[in-house]
Amino acid sequence: MSDTSEKTGACLCGAVRFTVRDAKHEIGVCHCSMCRRWSGGPLFAIDCGTNVSFEGAENISRYHSSEWGERGFCKHCGSNLFYRLVQSGQYVMAVGAFHDQADFKLTDQIFVDDKPGYYEFANQTRMMTGAEVFAQFAPKPPEGERD
Repeated sequence: MSDTSEKTGACLCGAVRFTVRDAKHEIGVCHCSMCRRWSGGPLFAIDCGTNVSFEGAENISRYHSSEWGERGFCKHCGSNLFYRLVQSGQYVMAVGAFHDQADFKLTDQIFVDDKPGYYEFANQTRMMTGAEVFAQFAPKPPEGERD
């Protein structure tokens, strides 16, 4: 099996449809307080890189939840669609929006230090604290702007 594949999906009402050319098969779960507030629980998502196209893009609302990330959702039904890293344009798409989820596998959890105590997953996954996530994924300032 390939590490990536083309996948399609849509919001609940179908006003937004998407095609991902290089969807990874590994599901990551984010336990941060923003994702939990946004989705009502941990966010289950797939790294989809930058090769994502949308039909009905005029129906997407974008919320800049931090200086380096934005969240996209359908204006009509409210379905969570993606978290996008602004600097790189990388999309992390909500797993539930994909049509075919058969080859996905839960592999990673991030912001495990923010996870509330009322749930646990049985899957054995890589687990990263918030500090580890920022160290690996946060945009680095340009060379001339570093301390």
